[in-house]
Amino acid sequence: MLRIQPEIQHALRHQKPVIALESTIITHGMPYPQNVETALKVEKAVRDNGAVPATIAIVGGVLRVGLDLDDITLLGQAGQGVLKTSRRDLPYVVSRKKNGATTVAATMIIAEMAGLSIFATGGIGGVHRGATASMDISADLQELGRTNVAVVSAGAKAILDIPLTLEYLETMGVPVIGYKCDEFPSFYSRESGQKVDCRLNTPSEIAAYLLTKWQMKLEGGVLIANPIPKRAAMAYEAINPAIEQAVEEAGLKGIKGKDITPFLLGRIVELTGGKSLEANIQLILNNAALAARIAAAMIIEKDNL
Repeated sequence: MLRIQPEIQHALRHQKPVIALESTIITHGMPYPQNVETALKVEKAVRDNGAVPATIAIVGGVLRVGLDLDDITLLGQAGQGVLKTSRRDLPYVVSRKKNGATTVAATMIIAEMAGLSIFATGGIGGVHRGATASMDISADLQELGRTNVAVVSAGAKAILDIPLTLEYLETMGVPVIGYKCDEFPSFYSRESGQKVDCRLNTPSEIAAYLLTKWQMKLEGGVLIANPIPKRAAMAYEAINPAIEQAVEEAGLKGIKGKDITPFLLGRIVELTGGKSLEANIQLILNNAALAARIAAAMIIEKDNL
């Protein structure tokens, strides 16, 4: 059921840094052909920073760790016609030999199966606005609580209830590290009004933290919050009205569950005249670069512990 690309197998055997990458950003995160272009740029950002990219998806029922250009193009052209796959969906997609785009949760699961410990994404899922009534809470949060993979992201998606998302992560025992920041970023913006658990300023400090945590047998992941670059950031006051309008429209249309995030992100792109899409691209490239540097630092730090 699991197929690891030969280049990635070689890197793992020789203790080279490898970075897991998700595939819902290809199918559900942005339109074609920008999705394919962005996926290739993200892989390049990983390579440019000294690591091997491992984009993860399910192709024909096979858990694939590492995709070639044909695979990425297939997913990109199919778009939202590909099944958005989280933990609960994995047995169905695999047993029925379907194609699946992996969420943060599913990517973490498959990454751990393959022996990968660092994963770069855009923003994690979390507690949705209005969740006190809908109980709409992403499986990403529970996965972070039990799977030994560190996730580098630009915080949580701005469409979420960020204070409740951080409360849930605390309940699950998930540490939230701020990379060169004290405030938790909110995807498009560098600020949210919420604090991180601790601030670390170098990839080496983060690498030492991760190795220490897992050597102490403290199971579960770590969320590494990496703010969007200043040049690409959108002011919180500017993006929030678009988010609130999109959330209201989703409620009126009865959109919920796994369909709500693609709808909200797509609608926000429309409401911001495409500015949010460019911000999304820049932040995932930034996260991929940091993840590669952390993975490389982990190999060095292993000798110091």
